Amino acid sequence: MATQKIHHKNGKINIVLQDNKVTKIDNNNHEEYVGKDPFAHIDQELSSFVGLTDLKRKIKEIYATIIINEKRSQMGLSNTKQVLHMLFKGNPGTGKTTVARKLANIYFDMNLLSKGHFIEAERADLVGEYIGQTAQKTRALIQKALGGILFIDEAYSLARGGERDFGKEAIDTLVKHMEDNGGDFVLILAGYPDEMERFLTLNPGLKSRFPFILEFPDYDVDQLMDITRQMASEREYQLSKDAEWKLRNFLYKQRNDPNRNFSNARFIRNVVEHAIRMQAVRLLYKDDISPDELILLTGNDLKLEDIQSIW
Repeated sequence: MATQKIHHKNGKINIVLQDNKVTKIDNNNHEEYVGKDPFAHIDQELSSFVGLTDLKRKIKEIYATIIINEKRSQMGLSNTKQVLHMLFKGNPGTGKTTVARKLANIYFDMNLLSKGHFIEAERADLVGEYIGQTAQKTRALIQKALGGILFIDEAYSLARGGERDFGKEAIDTLVKHMEDNGGDFVLILAGYPDEMERFLTLNPGLKSRFPFILEFPDYDVDQLMDITRQMASEREYQLSKDAEWKLRNFLYKQRNDPNRNFSNARFIRNVVEHAIRMQAVRLLYKDDISPDELILLTGNDLKLEDIQSIW
């Protein structure tokens, strides 16, 4: 069975690079999946992401298209270059930035990007203070991002300021270069759902430039608990049963509060880090500390009643 042949391009990278410690796609890997799940390696790459079913399905579609296009080329058939620009819509802490960073690694591994670096930008990085400066700054940023991913969070901030604001010029410049450099450049715009919907109406050709518009839903309580265990485990900690019970009850109350200002996984990270500090304070009073005590985070370490210090 024919398999994909990957020849990575060489290029000096003067931007902060992602740690491209991923399994390279080569002939041996393809043969390994013959008769098995051809997407097993992708599932492994994305296993750390809780939920995000739609995203995982899209990545598999992209990978499948790469493999089939290679087979078409080997048989003398035409194939088309994939446009991978994306738009992420979701509330704080739903994984938008984390996913974008991971995609830089994955696309590099798939040979869709020559460098696989990741640049995160905001309004001030694109919008100038006088006529002509905005287009120049935006073009320079795109040039640095070639071969990788340019990620703009809260992209709708480019539209703030009214008709005389230069943000619209930045949007127009991005739209133009999305087509010009689509072969080795991915633009990902992200932000809150409602604001991003309004943002897409600002330029007639904007929405059609994004073949992938992905929703990042709020996590449910079970998913948040999975994220908690994952974050604790990464730091070599473990929650006690009473700590899990206390956190789960708190999360149910937060999810059912219509006036809540909840930041999903970002809140969970703060909870875990705050609990680690509280555990350290508690253990410092002990003369003898066992390995199990160094690992275990108890219900008393989760100072959820002191919520302001955790937000």
